[in-house]
Amino acid sequence: MSFAARITRSPNPFDVDRGQDALGGFASLAPELRSLIAGTAGCSPFLADLLRREGAWIEAAFDDPEAAVADLLADIPEVALSDLPLALRQAKRRIALLTGLADLGGVWPLETVTQILTDFADAAVQAAVSQLVAAEVARGKLPDGGDPADAGGMVVLAMGKMGAGELNYSSDIDLICLFDETRFDPDDYHEVRAAFIRVTRKMTAILSDLREGGYVFRTDLRLRPDASVTPVCLSMETAERYYESVGRTWERAAFIKARVCAGDQAAGGRFLETLRPFVWRKHLDFAAIQDAHDMRLKIRDHKGLHGPLVLEGHNMKLGRGGIREIEFFTQTRQLIAGGRDPSLRARQTREGLLALAAAGWIPQQTAEQLYDHYRHHREVEHRLQMINDAQTQTLPQDAAGFDRLAAFMGLDTAALRTDLRDRLEDVHALTEGFFSPDAPSADPETLEWGQDIVARWHSYPALRSSRATEIFARITPKIMDRLQEAAKPAEALAQFDGFLAGLPAGVQLFSLFEANPHLTQLIVDICATAPALAQYLSRNSGVLDAVLGGAFFAEWPGKAALIDELNGVMASSDDYETQLLAARRWAKEWHFRIGVHFLRDLTDAAQAGAQYADLAEAVVVGLWPAVVADFARKHGPMPGRGGAVIAMGSLGAARLTATSDLDLIMVYDAQGVETSDGRRPLPTRTYFARLTQALITALSAQMAEGRLYEVDMRLRPSGRQGPVATSLASFEDYQKNEAWTWEHLALTRARAIAGDDSLCAEIEAFRRALLQAKSGGANILADVADMRARIATEKGQGAGWDTKIGPGRLQDIELFAQTVALKAADGAADTLLQLQAGVADGWLTAGDAETLGAAFDLFWQLQTALRFLAGEEGELSDLSEGARRLILRETGAKDVETLLAALLATQEQAAAIIQRYLEAA
Repeated sequence: MSFAARITRSPNPFDVDRGQDALGGFASLAPELRSLIAGTAGCSPFLADLLRREGAWIEAAFDDPEAAVADLLADIPEVALSDLPLALRQAKRRIALLTGLADLGGVWPLETVTQILTDFADAAVQAAVSQLVAAEVARGKLPDGGDPADAGGMVVLAMGKMGAGELNYSSDIDLICLFDETRFDPDDYHEVRAAFIRVTRKMTAILSDLREGGYVFRTDLRLRPDASVTPVCLSMETAERYYESVGRTWERAAFIKARVCAGDQAAGGRFLETLRPFVWRKHLDFAAIQDAHDMRLKIRDHKGLHGPLVLEGHNMKLGRGGIREIEFFTQTRQLIAGGRDPSLRARQTREGLLALAAAGWIPQQTAEQLYDHYRHHREVEHRLQMINDAQTQTLPQDAAGFDRLAAFMGLDTAALRTDLRDRLEDVHALTEGFFSPDAPSADPETLEWGQDIVARWHSYPALRSSRATEIFARITPKIMDRLQEAAKPAEALAQFDGFLAGLPAGVQLFSLFEANPHLTQLIVDICATAPALAQYLSRNSGVLDAVLGGAFFAEWPGKAALIDELNGVMASSDDYETQLLAARRWAKEWHFRIGVHFLRDLTDAAQAGAQYADLAEAVVVGLWPAVVADFARKHGPMPGRGGAVIAMGSLGAARLTATSDLDLIMVYDAQGVETSDGRRPLPTRTYFARLTQALITALSAQMAEGRLYEVDMRLRPSGRQGPVATSLASFEDYQKNEAWTWEHLALTRARAIAGDDSLCAEIEAFRRALLQAKSGGANILADVADMRARIATEKGQGAGWDTKIGPGRLQDIELFAQTVALKAADGAADTLLQLQAGVADGWLTAGDAETLGAAFDLFWQLQTALRFLAGEEGELSDLSEGARRLILRETGAKDVETLLAALLATQEQAAAIIQRYLEAA
């Protein structure tokens, strides 16, 4: 179908008669196309001139405009350098005319028009740069760089609208010019830099100097680092140092749209990748909102754009409700969350808005409304620029000007004015609340409450910067209001004070609170109830990012899903250390999630214990391949079937508390291989010992993101005296011939969780066979009775609120359950299932199993709550009113006194049952 046949509308021309002289040789064209051309010429002196100059070309292009554009772009690289300035200007005239008519005639949508303009800009820059660099090579000023297309290591980054493929009809182009200094001898650095500076200046002249035939693109190089004092072309190393040390938020926003448009694509890609941590922060960056708001205000102050909306002279880009507000809204949201969600790293405004909506950061309707307004604003901008090829976004100042613009847009003037006003006001309403939310009013009585504590806050590290102080002052009234609503306001304030004192910095976190008021309530809940969690937050405030994700309050995904997710996190990290840091961030967020769910009564103690265990196992399983791979790079692959990581103790039983360490052992099968095969080979025994230590380090080393878990390997064969890794043959021999009863009891809770599948299966088969073989041991009950007596001697009888130590308490019940499992030769690792195995075996009555199970549940509920609320050494007597209420909620007790009485009665009953069975020996 021809171009003319695809015209779906024609403008209401401002003055068709005035355009008649531009029709020239177009008499054979369809009437609607002649009307379009006449109306265009009547409304735009610039397009009328282009029609006279390029009439023959445009008439030929009507048959297939897409092919005409493709041919024009394909011809550019073939033009000689001496002919390039004039050739590019002619090509620009033709592109401008064809896109203008296609835009006005409704043949090409805005997105096609802006992309074609951008494609031409890319081709023009590439042609200029490649030929100018080749000329410097020919003069001996640069080494021969090989393929001219990569411009000898020079890279041109398209920024702004060119980077996004959204160039205006009469736009300048924002470029950053760099060169890859690693391609050159350091002794040649200054000469090379001078050559690339010459190339950049000549390229700018070719594109932007006003010559016969006009200009190609006005070229702006001021987005480069520290443009007032730096040369027009910089080494990549210089640019990287700048962004790492002093890069600002507006520069981060600029790099959202950055892409390589000319020169060395590979080097440019590497440079943009090095800037990824600068642009996309690892934590949610709500401080960017204030930076963007400040930038908007500075622009308005500089341009004098404050005040009520008046259409005459209104700036469609920078003014109220304009293009920049939509772009700032989109880019700021991208900066906030794009570090965590790569799907948000879209260059184009439309894709950015849609991605934000898909990720739940803005409503879908808001995204659609804003892009509809953005599209309309850009069309108005194009019409304004088409009139006289002026880089303007300013609406007319008088009625005649509005009449002309309305005609150019195919509307009557009144409809245009109404539509413009409605759209500008709607954009302002949709975006302004995001940038400048209403600040809470300070209630004097609220601020006076707790004044002694509040008075010292200014001395805390989190409030040492003026910016942090400003943000915190805005959110303090809301925080104080929420604290007053706590069960014991003074206790909650004291614990919030401890949280605040522990923060190393405040700007990002306070910005997070300001942008998400519901987080304030969560912090107050935590401070009023769980001081240990508040202290954890002080050290790991980045975990609050996870609360804003859509899945934070979803159902528990399960161990397999956690492992898959962590594998994805690890796979996206570049090196071993980065993987360890990423695993720490990931695990902390999930650890925090478990705690919040427990705090909010979304899970109970048993569920929380299982979830903490799922998380720990996922961490070990996820880290194991990374540890093995890093070790193998130095010492070669694991000999034989490699090693298997065995979970023991509470992890083996799949039930942990918030503060549990991990009991692990390592068993390996080298299958007769004596030495590893690598750059630095090791004897097999040494190999696995060091590999085990590498795993322990990966889990427990203190890094910038903290540590994951403490690791305890005392349950390995021979305990502290034994090697940290044991061969399969030695492990089996030891368990069959040397292990004590307590070691067989520990084996009832052993589970192979990582390593070669066949090795793990063989270890599990051996474990079950061993339990069967040892189940009839004559000394089992006597040995257990002796163990209980020694524990009582070493650790005491337990008293009061102690949940773990003492006859009939948690450790005693777990020990007895392991005894039951060993006697029954049952493979169950969970305490309650082990008790049921005794019932099935006929040794334990159902009533006694039920009583012991209920006692275990009560002590587990209390221990889980205490560890969560106050840490490893927490005492109920030290807890706040909010914490006591959580414990009563979890245990179902009426009050603390009733709970203590139930605790002592339960202990006594459980101890008597255990004693009775052990004495039966």
